[in-house]
Amino acid sequence: MVDAHRTFVIVGGGLAGAKAAETLRAEGFTGRVILIGDERDHPYERPPLSKGYLGHPGHPGGKEERDSVFVHEPGWYAQAEIELHLGQTVTSVDRDTRSVHLGDGTSVRYDKLLLATGSEPRRLDIPGTDLAGVHHLRRLAHADRLRQVLAALGRDNGHLVIAGAGWIGLEVAAAARSYGAEVTVVQSESTPLHHVIGPELGQLFTDLHSEHGVRFHFGARLTEITGQDGMVLAARTDDGEEHPAHDVLAAIGAAPRTSLAEAAGLALVDPAQGGGIAVDAGLRTSDPDIFAAGDVAAFPLSGWGGGLSVSRVRVEHWANALNGGPAAARAMLGQDVTYDRIPYFFSDQYDLGLEYSGWAPPGSYDQVVVRGDAGKREFIAFWLKDRRVLAGMNVNVWDVTEDVQRLIRSGAQQDLEALGDPGVPLGSLGR
Repeated sequence: MVDAHRTFVIVGGGLAGAKAAETLRAEGFTGRVILIGDERDHPYERPPLSKGYLGHPGHPGGKEERDSVFVHEPGWYAQAEIELHLGQTVTSVDRDTRSVHLGDGTSVRYDKLLLATGSEPRRLDIPGTDLAGVHHLRRLAHADRLRQVLAALGRDNGHLVIAGAGWIGLEVAAAARSYGAEVTVVQSESTPLHHVIGPELGQLFTDLHSEHGVRFHFGARLTEITGQDGMVLAARTDDGEEHPAHDVLAAIGAAPRTSLAEAAGLALVDPAQGGGIAVDAGLRTSDPDIFAAGDVAAFPLSGWGGGLSVSRVRVEHWANALNGGPAAARAMLGQDVTYDRIPYFFSDQYDLGLEYSGWAPPGSYDQVVVRGDAGKREFIAFWLKDRRVLAGMNVNVWDVTEDVQRLIRSGAQQDLEALGDPGVPLGSLGR
């Protein structure tokens, strides 16, 4: 039986919000739990949207059914006595009355509030983005539509132009090729994934996708999408090139959805430093009754990242939502929480699988050490500063994440020769 004297409200119907609600009940909270999401679908996980669900069902990696993306079975929310409001927007947060106002004109009071509003795809600010064949990929509805588009492109020998060679851009490129679509990726830097892994290993991903028929146009940006009768015909770049296109995907990153927090007067992080809602180690915002988790939360570096020049980090990956939601829920219950998870994500592209731990954007490291054979795409790469590991990426090498994260957390200077030698057990380093 729910005790109506205490109400915890969660704004955001993604993985972080759903796992927070689950944790509140698992930890014995008997008050009202209200979960509000602006999508009509039940809370789901986002990685399959550009991986297993999007890819061709007849190809490796493209085997996930739509129902597999959901965090819980639909009936779970009623069984757990979670009040689920789908397709509902929150228009404002009133900190004085401790209430949230909804788009339908109603309001809900809270004792504790969790903002798990996530992020939204950045838009191309160029002519032609109103054409029917211009896409983004952030929501399940986007993936549903894009899946049909890729199948049609493959069937009709159609062309997809992707703006951006980050993780989403490359994963969609791989999915598109699984259907047989023609793919051109336009990237402003000289290598893919420049802002994540730097230029040292970017060529590996250029080669991987080129072998599968993807064309790259580096050092350029889209300036216009041209069309006829509302449909895409071509994509033009700032160096005068024109690429035939039937569809265009904007994969140029995401921005944290901070408008509610900003309007409520909560402390934010400068966008130049990654943006997001500033939280402490317990994921509390500048208001002690309001918490934030997932993509939108910028949390302190604690227990790792000592070689970095920033004090906070905002992580837009599945593991952060998976772990941050429960951590915030426990903090809402008054438990002593220190959220110091090392960022982690994974990617699957063709026959290449990888896991990445840590955070080492270009400019933060002074050396990259490769352990194994990068040419065979079976290796571990480490990004270091002053011989201390900031990040590690294992490519087609498995069961090493714990050791990689231990090296990052230790902050110890490494023997570079041993670090790069596959004959030296990884578990023996940095102890």
